[in-house]
Amino acid sequence: MKHFFSLVFIALIFVACKQETKQTEEVTEAETQEIAYASFGKEINDADALTAAIMADKYANMTVGDSTIVKMIAKVDEVCQAKGCWMKLDLPDGEQVMVKFKDYGFFMPKDIAGKEVIINGKAFVNEVPVDEQRHYAEDAGATPEEIAEITEPKKTYSFTADGVLLKTE
Repeated sequence: MKHFFSLVFIALIFVACKQETKQTEEVTEAETQEIAYASFGKEINDADALTAAIMADKYANMTVGDSTIVKMIAKVDEVCQAKGCWMKLDLPDGEQVMVKFKDYGFFMPKDIAGKEVIINGKAFVNEVPVDEQRHYAEDAGATPEEIAEITEPKKTYSFTADGVLLKTE
């Protein structure tokens, strides 16, 4: 009987050690799947970021003057080629979000078109006057003819970001 309990005790120790190893392997596997980001502006994380599709729905239900604090994930379409002081993000409905950076506190690299970003801050709908649209077109490298074609104010989806994460691959 004494040997039986000894064998059971040794078996329990062996099983307990084996389970702990399994947990360590799971943690290591989860750690290697983390996504790497370059951070700009205020330090943020990727938790609770809304998809571009969800944001498109939110923007569609907003009117000029409406705003909301949110974190979203989307692909970069354009970046200011003068100094990286704004960027445009694609929404799945064909619209774009014009992103500026709070208090011009930081800028983005100029070569990130097509990359994924997570932005945190204030989303809003506004009307952009002609002169401001022309300024952005000039920053984006538009021709004088394209700039001259801008003749009316435009309702836009806008965002003032206080923090940005740029997905590094």
